[in-house]
Amino acid sequence: MAPPRQVFIAVIGAGGVGKCFLTQLQQLASKLSQSPSSPTYLSLIYLSTSKKALYHPDYKSLSNWESELHASDKPTLPPTNLADYLVKAPGKVVLVDNTSNQEIAESYPTFLSKGISVITPNKKAFSSSYALWRSIFTAASNGSGAGGWVFHESSVGAGLPVLSTLKELLETGDTVRKIEGVFSGTMSFLFNSFAPTSGGGAAFSAAVKTAKEKGFTEPDPRDDLNGLDVARKLTILARLAGLEIDSPAAFPVQSLIPAELEACADGDDFLARLPEFDDRMEKLKRDAEKEGKVVRFVGSVDVGKGEVKVGLEKFDTGHPIAALKGSDNIIAFYTQRYGDNPLIIQGAGAGGEVTAMGVTGDLVKVLRLLQ
Repeated sequence: MAPPRQVFIAVIGAGGVGKCFLTQLQQLASKLSQSPSSPTYLSLIYLSTSKKALYHPDYKSLSNWESELHASDKPTLPPTNLADYLVKAPGKVVLVDNTSNQEIAESYPTFLSKGISVITPNKKAFSSSYALWRSIFTAASNGSGAGGWVFHESSVGAGLPVLSTLKELLETGDTVRKIEGVFSGTMSFLFNSFAPTSGGGAAFSAAVKTAKEKGFTEPDPRDDLNGLDVARKLTILARLAGLEIDSPAAFPVQSLIPAELEACADGDDFLARLPEFDDRMEKLKRDAEKEGKVVRFVGSVDVGKGEVKVGLEKFDTGHPIAALKGSDNIIAFYTQRYGDNPLIIQGAGAGGEVTAMGVTGDLVKVLRLLQ
């Protein structure tokens, strides 16, 4: 029987994904502590929101974090100070970043080089400059360094095993020729409402409004319609497939925001004026219908040609991408082994519980590696 061990957990972000993760962490901790052969005790020692933090100088475990965080008057530690605090913890530390914060993302190399493992759904860390990508993996043990481990499964496709599948294809010697799919739950829902395979569908502006009301879009829907969220995911996939993509601005990304509305004061102003431009999207839908097709907002990486693009494409109504339901994501890997029939991963690509599941799954991977 292995001696019991303790692993310390620090969590940044206690919002939608963060709350779901903390619940899953509690369940995982309970399960691991009861292992008859090698119990592991997970100890939450740091928790912060954008405004305040909860931690103790003696690294005491945080038990009633919700009420304690509410009562806390400690400010959030800047990344450098947090790294200094965590590196002195009496054991291995895993930092879980549940934010989309750029400053924290840029600090990953600092944490990793100090032996602190990092798991996160934060796309910015892996889709910003190629220099940041390189410095993260230069420091990490699963890169070329000897620091902490880094995993970011939930940065693409929430809880879907997209990155782990791509890594396994490559590590086992397959040649990935092309990756194509619908990478945004928002865009999936939007186009399933606007251009269903059965024909008809809502006006584009009405579909956007419904998506916002259901909580599928960002507070300002332009943050989804500009295509940047999908471009970030494609950047991550392309880099993992071996392409040195400089940034999400390095390839064609089609924005669905009418040029005339780029300068709207806010999201509400944008939504109020969007119906003026419905005829443009309506024409695209009608043109596709004449060919027996539907329009979908997709991203693709052609590995052989080194090309990445994001935008509207037309698909036959029987195509798996056309037949997607609700806000599901679908990712198709065209590889040498799989031939003309791609390996397809499909399912919920957004939502707190499934995104947190991807993060918790990464924590399980790190715990195995830390043994």
